[in-house]
Amino acid sequence: MSERNAEGGRTTGPRAQLLDHTGYDTWSGRVVAFFFAGIWLVFLSDAFSAAWQQRQTLRADGGLVVLVLFVVLYLVHFSHLRAAVWGTRGSVPSRWYVTPIGIASWAGLCVLAALATVTVGQKGAATWVFLAVSGLWTFRVRIGLVVGACLVALYEFLTFHVDGWTHDVSISMSMVLAMLAVTGGMIASQRQRALAEAREENARLAIQDERNRMARDVHDILGHSLTVITVKAELAARLLEVSPERARAEVADLERLARDALADVRQAVAGFREMSLPAELARARASLATAGIEADLPTAADAVPSHLRELCAWTLREGVTNVIRHSGATSCKVILDEHGITVTDDGVGVQPGSPGTGLLGLQERAEAVGARLVAGSLEPRGYRLSVTAPPHPRQSDPDPHERVEA
Repeated sequence: MSERNAEGGRTTGPRAQLLDHTGYDTWSGRVVAFFFAGIWLVFLSDAFSAAWQQRQTLRADGGLVVLVLFVVLYLVHFSHLRAAVWGTRGSVPSRWYVTPIGIASWAGLCVLAALATVTVGQKGAATWVFLAVSGLWTFRVRIGLVVGACLVALYEFLTFHVDGWTHDVSISMSMVLAMLAVTGGMIASQRQRALAEAREENARLAIQDERNRMARDVHDILGHSLTVITVKAELAARLLEVSPERARAEVADLERLARDALADVRQAVAGFREMSLPAELARARASLATAGIEADLPTAADAVPSHLRELCAWTLREGVTNVIRHSGATSCKVILDEHGITVTDDGVGVQPGSPGTGLLGLQERAEAVGARLVAGSLEPRGYRLSVTAPPHPRQSDPDPHERVEA
């Protein structure tokens, strides 16, 4: 049953999952587990007492030895399978909780319980209670309950057909009550473990989502800002000889843009970065003018529903950044309406290769609000980026004359 991978030789699969029971592999955890398993062995005191009273006979001495071996094997068996009792870390797809070693040790308990019953008598049948209980964590709970029911039926049968035995329901009731108690405890423990794993997974996903958000925001912020800074730096370098005053103005603008970009990154890392569509319109107009691209932009953003404004702001930033950086366009047009935003240019269109990080991040933002992103080349020349969504269900249909287009 042990499985080893080809790289490090580490045990994997159901057995490894069963052995991974964090919290019970420590020394204190093992002591607590043995205490709760061993404390119930006090119910074998009647069997030990009966064997002790008949000591100095081969049968009674053999019964004492058998009972001691039963206690030791029971504790070893519990130690081997305590993960099945307290709950395993990760699901176990196997039909059995345990390895064949666990099943073999349970079979050994069956043999010792039978010998205890033969050598000690009816009181030795108290071992059957522990045999029924251990069957619950040896097999699946349903199979363990069936095994326990068979032991109860067999004991009741023997009380009527074995000479010297009396019909005593105490052992049968002990088996039933012990199985119910252990079953409830196992199910509660395993559900608690599953709940803890679900919480860990939710925390991991939350961290991953935050990382994705941060990466998306930093890309969108720096991608736009660094593109504008690069264009302005090139312009300032060309103006140094012909117009030093304008060059100094462009350098001052570069400093302002760098400070703004630093503030935006800090806000994104802190998690409260908010986009303003009117502010992005103003930025886009200034950035396109700096790059020498004719801008055809709306003068207001009133037509865009409130739940789409942040998405449209991110789309505008990404679209204008790509126009300046990649398109080689001479003009750029932006349309805002009640369904979203469309950014078009007269550049070279789609470049070969997979979509960039910006478009992938924008796709995630669009999906988060139920919008649809479409990007592609135009004929005979140009590129279009649009993000559209159906009207918000809690918002009345806007007036078609409110469409804002420069």
